[in-house]
Amino acid sequence: MSLDPKVAELLKRDQHGLVAAVVQQHDTREVLMVGWMDDEALRRTLTEGRVTFWSRSREEYWRKGDTSGHVQWVKGVRLDCDGDALLV
Repeated sequence: MSLDPKVAELLKRDQHGLVAAVVQQHDTREVLMVGWMDDEALRRTLTEGRVTFWSRSREEYWRKGDTSGHVQWVKGVRLDCDGDALLV
């Protein structure tokens, strides 16, 4: 999975280069969490198939499930209508 360059151009990042990523369970549509992604976190998410976030407090990349075991696998990534949030 890769990000279409045309879609990447539409992303509206904040002053720190981040975009909100809402993670949703694909079958129940339950919202699981909201995290932050920069371009590298999004690239990792798309290429590895596991959701990767940027931690603003720890200033490092992290993947949900690495310590808890509650892994989040990517079924798809969509851009919201304003371009300032992703639905994963």
